[in-house]
Amino acid sequence: MIDIPEPVADLHDALITWFERNKADLPWRRTRDPYAIWLSEIMLQQTQVATVIAYYERFLARFPTVGALAAAPLDDVLKLWEGLGYYSRARNLHRAAQVIVEQHGGDFPASVDGLRALPGIGDYTAGAVASLAFGIDAPVLDGNVIRILARLFDIADDVTQTGTKQALWDLARRLVPVGRAGPWNEGLMELGRVICTPRSPSCAACPIATFCRARERNTQEQRPVKKRRARTPHYDVAAGVIHRDDSRFLIAQRRPDSMLGGLWEFPGGKREPGESLRECLQREIREELGIRIAVGDQIGTIRHGYTHFRITLYVFTCRYVSGDPQAIEVADWAWVTLDDLERYAFPVTDQKIIALLRDGGGQLGMDLI
Repeated sequence: MIDIPEPVADLHDALITWFERNKADLPWRRTRDPYAIWLSEIMLQQTQVATVIAYYERFLARFPTVGALAAAPLDDVLKLWEGLGYYSRARNLHRAAQVIVEQHGGDFPASVDGLRALPGIGDYTAGAVASLAFGIDAPVLDGNVIRILARLFDIADDVTQTGTKQALWDLARRLVPVGRAGPWNEGLMELGRVICTPRSPSCAACPIATFCRARERNTQEQRPVKKRRARTPHYDVAAGVIHRDDSRFLIAQRRPDSMLGGLWEFPGGKREPGESLRECLQREIREELGIRIAVGDQIGTIRHGYTHFRITLYVFTCRYVSGDPQAIEVADWAWVTLDDLERYAFPVTDQKIIALLRDGGGQLGMDLI
């Protein structure tokens, strides 16, 4: 067990006092509404504060209550989330809102266990909402807090290992000041965001520097310890802007249980070994939608990185040849015009394809073979 220095109250006072004096004025800090706090915590996962603010305000304006979110079609939720990424967050948010309405009468569960039982809510989010909205003495542990604790207590163990994570959760629980979990947790979040940063931490400005064992031992740049990441795999992907004679083109909706589930895309897929990009595209369209196409000119190359892999997306104009579209490996499909696209939610890569179409005035299909 990691030992905590006494008196720990001095550590609590130093961080909370600094936070109250220096905290950034963020919209979710102006409320104790569990719905608004929950929304902010979900949006802030894997996303920078500066990016989240505009999305957060638009989302609350459109869905001001958990009931409004629960009643909305998932397509509307995904469209409003468009560009924020990690779309499983939006799907879980929508489903959790429905559970809150259906099983809790529209009231958020006021306990860590009750919150933890909701779709998409893990230990960190449950602790954050419980402490910030309900004043419950619950800990939080995310990447920022792990980094702070690893430096504060000069933890030399690999923080990605299960045993170390369990020890850090135990430490976080023991550190929570009775009756002050909210400001303590927010103080940790703020400290990790602006002072105890991953690289070149501002130790001279840190309000708890005198308690920091890593700073005392000059090991702060070496903490936290993490195993080296494996090389990120790369895939070639082909997508088609498939036109038919009336100038409409085909889009497909990804299955709800797939990556980017529920979003629409220009159909295509990953190139298999030994395939040309054009062969890949013809095969994917046949397997996903049951139609034959003629592949024309390449109109763009888009590079994009996801959490665990990278892709190079090659975009081709295509001509519909034969067959009735079917939802074989997709959730749905539609023939659309360029103006129709505003009604559909697309991932970032496909938004770039739309930009290519708009720059070309929607006439790219005229160049087909």
